[in-house]
Amino acid sequence: MDKLLNITLGTLLEETVAKFPMQQAVKYTEVKYDKTYYEFNSEVDRVAKGLLGMGLKTGDHVAVWATNYPQWLVLLFATAKIGIVLVTVNTNYKESELEFLLKQSDSKAVFICDGLKDIDSAKIMYSICPELKKCKKGELKSKRLPLLKMVVSFDNFYDGMYCWDEIEKFGVLVSECEYKAVKASLKPSDVINMQYTSGTTGFPKGVMLTHYNIVNNGYQIGECMKFSTQDRLCIPVPFFHCFGLVLAVLACVSHGATMVPLLFYTPLKVMHAVEYEKCTALHGVPTMFIGVLEHRDFNKYDYSSLRTGIMAGSPCPIKVMQDVIEKMHMTDITIAFGQTECSPVCTQTTVDDSIEKRVNTVGKTLQFLETKIVCPNSGKELGVGEDGEFCVRGYSVMKGYYKLDEATATAIDKDGWLHTGDLARQDKDGYYKITGRIKDVIIRGGENLFPKEIEDFIYTHKAVKDVAVVAVPSLRYGEEACAFIILKQGQKVEAKDILKFVGDSLAKHKVPKYMLFVDSFPLTASGKVQKYLLREQAVKSLGLEAEMVITA
Repeated sequence: MDKLLNITLGTLLEETVAKFPMQQAVKYTEVKYDKTYYEFNSEVDRVAKGLLGMGLKTGDHVAVWATNYPQWLVLLFATAKIGIVLVTVNTNYKESELEFLLKQSDSKAVFICDGLKDIDSAKIMYSICPELKKCKKGELKSKRLPLLKMVVSFDNFYDGMYCWDEIEKFGVLVSECEYKAVKASLKPSDVINMQYTSGTTGFPKGVMLTHYNIVNNGYQIGECMKFSTQDRLCIPVPFFHCFGLVLAVLACVSHGATMVPLLFYTPLKVMHAVEYEKCTALHGVPTMFIGVLEHRDFNKYDYSSLRTGIMAGSPCPIKVMQDVIEKMHMTDITIAFGQTECSPVCTQTTVDDSIEKRVNTVGKTLQFLETKIVCPNSGKELGVGEDGEFCVRGYSVMKGYYKLDEATATAIDKDGWLHTGDLARQDKDGYYKITGRIKDVIIRGGENLFPKEIEDFIYTHKAVKDVAVVAVPSLRYGEEACAFIILKQGQKVEAKDILKFVGDSLAKHKVPKYMLFVDSFPLTASGKVQKYLLREQAVKSLGLEAEMVITA
């Protein structure tokens, strides 16, 4: 590609429809949903007009809290076509986390589903907004969320909520002329997607991504895998992550490939979809691939159709990469590195790279991006083979954090460089290896865990005097959280009680795997906890030396 795509997300879909109208766009294996690009785009248009008819308008924020439903895909493009910012919500979130996100994001509507694993989404919405049960649809007046006006269920009719099936009928209120005028008013530089990520403060931040950001990143990712209309991508990763939304959905749509999404991941569903849909590509974090490789029925399925895909989201064990290449026929598998603030991919290996490079590195800088390694302290640019902070500049860098100018200025310097907080080094051939993280973030199976958030909650337990959460190695998940706890004098409590306390209020993946009680923490001269020493202590005390993985 000679230049970047200066188009909106809606235009991207329409251009693909013009080229490949009868190409299969989406095929689900668990629900009845099978659409060509022409059929899919037609449904998107009907829903987009319906959303306008319901009173939503360009610039509004709407949240989606659901697993990989077909409606999620339609909503992604329908909101984009009319300039509504789609706010994606982690499906593991519970009540307090959801309420914070809806309030901080200024969401006017939220779309929910019944398919969340251990969460009753309707019950939680009624708890946050008790006024919902007695209000007219679309006329919510919530004390706790004053900007939220409507709730839409993908599945059922609930008191005070719209049902997804009602949306299209509102389209009669909007003329084709009005609809076209709204689409024509949009610019590629407009923010169209907001995904929440946390920093060391533990408070989630809304990453503002534009059409330009994600359209071009999705296209470049597809190019690295040499995607075409012959490809069929199995998507077990969640849409609410950039992994699902950009690396999967937009990589497919920009190349006319077929999407084969799963409502949520299980190894058996992946194996079934790959064989019966003859998938040529598969995405996943390392733990997903491990789950497939170790499944007792692994050898009962045919993987010969597979060619490529992406392993990313957390450190990739070399042995797992080798097994995926050899046992799952994914000879063209790639590794990608990035973060949500960069839409998200900065570097990626390609199908033309040697197996050695695809196993041991995270690839080269994507086209049209600049990258460099700098000293975390001085900011001085470092040379080949030197460890420092990975920085990136270019089209994919976020517009900023929503309503957090100071945090934005900290992340993106005056020259436009995004400071990722990741430690890396570059080899003589231009390939990068990630060697660690400056930020104290734990990456468990592709999910980012932020110690400060977990620590702040554990602190609220009546028996806890002090707490420090650190990462410990895990072959299955890359990393797990371990909580070191100092109890108040005279208090006695078991680890299982504190774990239950955390699990009752925070998402399951945020509950520490391990808990160790200590009398004190190792401190620096200035009184800061030396977490690297706690990590070493945990590895030794828990016997986790064999769990160490090589970060690629």
